[in-house]
Amino acid sequence: MPRLERSEFGEKCLRPFGDIVDRFAGGDGNRDRNVMRLWVIKASVLLPETDTSAFTIPGRLTIQDVAKRRAASGKLIAGAAAVADIHAFRGITQHNHKTEAKRWEYRMTAEAKTRGGSSLKNAARYLKTPGLISLGGGLPSSEYFPVSELGIRVPDLSELDAASGWLTAGKHDMAEGKSMFDIATAFQYGQGHGAAQLLRWLVEHTEIVHDPPYADWSCTMTVGSTSAFDMALRMFAKPGDWLLSEEYTFPAMVETAAPLGVKVAAVRMDAYGMLADSLDEVLSNWDYAARDGPKPFLMYTVPTGQNPTGSTQTLQRRKEVYAVAQKHDLYILEDEPYYFLQMQPYTGPNAPDVSPPKSNDEFLRSLVPSYLSLDTDGRVMRMDSFSKIIAPGTRCGWITASEEVCERYRTHADLSTQGPSGVSQLMLFILLEEHWGHAGYLDWLVHIRLEYTARRDVILDACEKYMPKEIVSWNPPMAGMFLWLKINWHKHPTSTSKTLLEVEDELFQKVIGHGTLLMKGSWFLGEKGSADNEMFLRATYAAAPFEQIREAVGRLGEALREAFGLRALSNGA
Repeated sequence: MPRLERSEFGEKCLRPFGDIVDRFAGGDGNRDRNVMRLWVIKASVLLPETDTSAFTIPGRLTIQDVAKRRAASGKLIAGAAAVADIHAFRGITQHNHKTEAKRWEYRMTAEAKTRGGSSLKNAARYLKTPGLISLGGGLPSSEYFPVSELGIRVPDLSELDAASGWLTAGKHDMAEGKSMFDIATAFQYGQGHGAAQLLRWLVEHTEIVHDPPYADWSCTMTVGSTSAFDMALRMFAKPGDWLLSEEYTFPAMVETAAPLGVKVAAVRMDAYGMLADSLDEVLSNWDYAARDGPKPFLMYTVPTGQNPTGSTQTLQRRKEVYAVAQKHDLYILEDEPYYFLQMQPYTGPNAPDVSPPKSNDEFLRSLVPSYLSLDTDGRVMRMDSFSKIIAPGTRCGWITASEEVCERYRTHADLSTQGPSGVSQLMLFILLEEHWGHAGYLDWLVHIRLEYTARRDVILDACEKYMPKEIVSWNPPMAGMFLWLKINWHKHPTSTSKTLLEVEDELFQKVIGHGTLLMKGSWFLGEKGSADNEMFLRATYAAAPFEQIREAVGRLGEALREAFGLRALSNGA
């Protein structure tokens, strides 16, 4: 673990002290605890210059450290609508050497700042009082929940179709000392941040994987990333504002923003995603009058396995984009449903495979670091989801951001979506906490990494075999579920008499006529008219069986050859 001399450690810890005290005195909303915490640090590290004994800065949390941290924080007891102690989940002293996040209240909307939360839910904190008999909350009796046991059968990692054993949860497992979570609690009303039992696991997982580099980071559950994005817009954007995103982006993001009066400004891309130079150019040359709106504050990005292009930003690219965000004081919405679908390198048809990670540590080191792991300012809201790595129907995810932002988000959720379904939370708890644990979950992620690698390789090998390369090109995706096919539409017989969109629709219908469905690239434009006269089709290799993937690519090749007047393949190869 890194070590600092006492005077050096003191200087690092106290660097934010003056700024925070000044902000506190100015009445910007910092709480007493921030100042008090730094006074404690000051008292503990300001030692004589001649004292050169060393302090050990805590290293990042590992799977092996989780049990020790839990033992130090005491047994988790969380009943109905329990308020989660996220500070304890993160460790009491693990992050004291880090600076605190930048404050964002001045950027929040009136809606976000005036939401007062649920007064009835706030009263739930008193339920921990020993001997208290509650006649307060309008919670139905769990005795009338018509479910006495919840069971799921989980497959063996080596044989997905083979059932291993039943995982079960009973109605009163907590009272009977069998578990920390049960039906009586999970099926009851809860807090906007979700059940403490599952939230603790998510906080630990986030720290193990990302280790956010500022002190006051936090997590809160969501009902999925689309909902999280919607709430982020309500917190930070007003009608007439602009949002920055890749020029090709997730359509639901655009469609969520539009009814709120928020428009999308395109940032150019290459094979590795958003270009930092283009981001800086858009912001530096922003014309308020021409755009009819202020310079953007929010940036939305899918950095890994981007939908639709399949591009993955390198570590250097993420550092460059983050530096531009600092320069222009942007807030980054990091949407990462495909983060753990980072795949093995593509080696080409009939080439030997690259060996998979030999351990969980090696797997974690192989992942491109997230924006959250680079975020020294607290200017990132990371949106995680179980949709692509367990199941979309869980409708359960979580955000990681500063305590200030998470507190506002939880307040919004309490009066809106509330927490994710208690049934989903209980199912995820018995799978993640009681069955897999952190190590087993990483084993699962390695497993699906290899599964999606195999799928990616099947579609790429089929493209090598069937695609007319004189008019189609592509980059092998490093992550995600999508292959982005660039079509040289200028070689189409009607390109001089029809527009790009007309030719695109003609090709789309031709491909459907040959029995294959792909998505039009124009459907993914964040800012209409922003692309440079280029045509794309998006294919996915996520769900179809291998033989159907090969057959579909073969049909696509036939359709394109026919549409462009090219010679057909002989003998189907």
